[in-house]
This record gives sequence, C-alpha cells and structure tokens, in this order.
Amino acid sequence: MSTLLNDYRTKVRPALAGQFGHANAHAAPRLVKIVLNMGVGEATQNQKDMDNALLQLAQITGQKPAVRRAKKSISNFKLRKGQGVGCVVTLRGPRMYEFYERLVRFALPRIRDFRGTSTTSFDGRGNYTIGLKEQIIFPEIEYDKIDKIRGMDITIVTSAGSDEPARALLTALGMPFARKT
Repeated sequence: MSTLLNDYRTKVRPALAGQFGHANAHAAPRLVKIVLNMGVGEATQNQKDMDNALLQLAQITGQKPAVRRAKKSISNFKLRKGQGVGCVVTLRGPRMYEFYERLVRFALPRIRDFRGTSTTSFDGRGNYTIGLKEQIIFPEIEYDKIDKIRGMDITIVTSAGSDEPARALLTALGMPFARKT
C-alpha cells in the first residue's frame, strides 16, 4: 500500500473531517480519480507519433492508455473521422495514490523555474487541472529515447463539492501551491 494512501487514511481524513465539521470521517473529501490526457494532433500525419505517445504515457502511469479518436472530419486539418488524435489514462485506487505521490514529490519539482502550482485551476466543483508542457519531468521517461517534447493535462477529481475542501485536501496531500504575494 502506498505511504500516501496510508497517510490519508490515518492523518488527513480525520483532520479534514474535523476541519469541515463532518461527524463521519468518511464524509471528508477524497481523491476519486486522476485523468491524464495527451493530445497528439501530429498523429494525423505520422502514426508513429501516436505509438510513442502511448508508450510514454504507459511508462508514466504503469497502465495502458486508451486512444481518443476524432468525432468528425475536418479537411483543413487533414483529419478524418475515427482517426486517433490523443490518448488518455484514468487512474483509480492505490495506483492513483502512487502516481499522485510521484507527481508531487519527484515530477513537479523538476520543472524549470518551478514556484508552485496555480491556485486558480479549480473548476468550482472541487476538481483540479494541471497543464504540463513536457513529459520529460517524469523520471520514468528516458530523455535520450524521446522523439518529441509533448505536454499533457492532469485532472485530479475529488469528492469535494467545492474548491475550498478540495484545496485543503490537495494541500494536506502535499500539492505545492504557489504562495500569494
């Protein structure tokens, strides 16, 4: 079991339940899932780009990604309906906590000029999204073997109904939010 999952169950959940006045500790906000999305628009010209993106996303998450296909044809982009344009992975359970721990402790600090993640990236319903510009911040990716720098979106879905409990949850789990000055 992940140390972060264990910390959540023993320390964070009871603290959040007390902070938000929940009589039951299970009513405290929790992580539901983490969704990683990588757009691969250049795959319309070269299928190998999609294969490399799938491989890299699998290395980062330890889970096989699903290909996202175009819903309609757009001739200006040389895009046909059904053609692969992205890949996505949804993490739940212990694997989700393991990924979150690696993201917070190892990957985010490797970003150049990192001063913390944005505090305004919440959607109003307790979900948080981070946009990364390059996949090489993850230690699983070998820098010499990548063909192209690709970005990705990471959405952290929580059971909190609003932004304040979600921010408290992510802060307690170690998310390095930028300090307001």
